[in-house]
Amino acid sequence: MEKFSPWLRQVGNRFRAGLYRFMSGRYGADRLNMVILCCGLAASVLSSLFAGKAVGTLFWFLSYGLMIWAIFRALSRNTFKRYQENRKFLLFFDRLKDRNNRYFDCPKCRQTVRVPRGKGKISITCPRCKERFIRKT
Repeated sequence: MEKFSPWLRQVGNRFRAGLYRFMSGRYGADRLNMVILCCGLAASVLSSLFAGKAVGTLFWFLSYGLMIWAIFRALSRNTFKRYQENRKFLLFFDRLKDRNNRYFDCPKCRQTVRVPRGKGKISITCPRCKERFIRKT
C-alpha cells in the first residue's frame, strides 16, 4: 500500500496537468451554460415522465441537444463570441428584474436609454446623439 500511494498521486498529477493543457484557451462554464444545462436536465426528467409517448421523445431529443450545446460552448476556443453571448443573456435578465425602469433604443443611433417607469408620455433625449423621441413609460 505504501508503494501504491505515490504512484496514484503521480497519475493524478499527470491527469490534472493534461486536463489543464486541454482546457487552456477554451471558454469554460458561465451563467448561460449553467442555465442551458439546467434546462437540459429538466427536459431529461420530463422525458422520463412521459416515456413511451411522442412528447417524451421530443423532450429526450431536446435534453440531448441542450447538453451538447452546453458542452460545445464550454469547449469552444472562440472566447470572445461566448463572452458576448453570456453578456447579452445577463443583460436581458437584468432588464427583466428591473421593475423601476423601462429601456428604449434610440431610433437614430440604437443606444439603449433607461427611463423611470410610470411617468406617462415623456420626451426622451438620447445621451449619445441628442435625438429626441417620445415614448410612454
